[in-house]
Parts: sequence; C-alpha cells; structure tokens
Amino acid sequence: MVDREQRTPFYGVVLILAALGASMAVSYYGPTWIRVTVYILTAVVVVVGGVMTFRDYSH
Repeated sequence: MVDREQRTPFYGVVLILAALGASMAVSYYGPTWIRVTVYILTAVVVVVGGVMTFRDYSH
C-alpha cells in the first residue's frame, strides 16, 4: 500500500500537465465548441489532479 501512496501524487501531476497541454494545443486551432469543451474538461481534470497531488496520507 505504501508504494501506491507514493505514486498517487505523481499521477496527479501527470494529470495536471496533460490537461494544461491539451488546453494549450486547442487554444489556437479547432472550432470554438471544441475549445470550450476542452477547457471545461481541463478545469475538472486539474481539480482531480490537485486533489491527488496534495492529498494528506498522514492519518
């Protein structure tokens, strides 16, 4: 279980970076509805990644 707890923050950071990369990729290309969809999904994924990254395992 300890190994899994150590990987969780890493997965959170990877999620955040992937979401930011996706939003950067669509910021100049594609129709507006795709941009809005990606931006909304990016916000959700960043929140999930933040929770995974900063979760407290001390209890």
